[in-house]
Amino acid sequence: MPDPTPLAAQQRAFAAHLRDPAHMPPPADIEDRRLAIYRDLVFNNVSSLLAGNFPRLREALNKGHWDDLIRDFFVRHRARTPLFPQLAGEFLDFLQGPRAADPRDPPFLLELAHYEWVELVLEISEETPDLSRVDPDGDLLVGHPVVSPLAWNLTYRYPVHRLLPATAAEVTPGEPTHLVLYRTAEERVAVLEINAVTQALLIRLDEPPPRSGRALLEEIAAELGHPQPQQVIAFGAGLLADLRDRGVVLGTSR
Repeated sequence: MPDPTPLAAQQRAFAAHLRDPAHMPPPADIEDRRLAIYRDLVFNNVSSLLAGNFPRLREALNKGHWDDLIRDFFVRHRARTPLFPQLAGEFLDFLQGPRAADPRDPPFLLELAHYEWVELVLEISEETPDLSRVDPDGDLLVGHPVVSPLAWNLTYRYPVHRLLPATAAEVTPGEPTHLVLYRTAEERVAVLEINAVTQALLIRLDEPPPRSGRALLEEIAAELGHPQPQQVIAFGAGLLADLRDRGVVLGTSR
């Protein structure tokens, strides 16, 4: 690569200093008072934006821990996009990447960050379910129930949807927490806590080949060894109807 122009070299040095002022010297001949304005502006803007994307994570950390985390993000991470709506994804990549764990990190840090990122993705998603191939009033046992693309089936070790800053440090993982995060018809992101059987049903609804709701419930009843499969089917019928009312299930495929 040819040597950069003097202007490009100065811009790179300027950016490197803003990311890591403790270790990267500033460009020559720029007054530190002026540099300080940019240092504070860039850091505070990104910190504020990410605090808005991850409000519960921000509340779970003290200010010093949060500031160190944001600074580490500046220093170590190389973003692949300049778009602000995608910065939360870059931050999540940083947390899940080669970042060295901080002893101050709560054990649920990654899971809570992922949960809040999914909330944001659903909130800003421009995807619209294709309803042309869906019968919204179809029989959910006879037909194949269609899951909304704006419904995410998730499992965490911690009950991330119920973590509160005042009690978060006291929470210990127990049974896995199964959740569906989804966007409603009113454009609101909602969460539904489900059990393992419901999660298994939702997973199978997305697996080929398409099968009827009854066939899937019979399959689950057989795997559970349930002595009265019809009870499972009756329960599942009510469950599917509830999921349709919520907008997790759109109807049946035409």
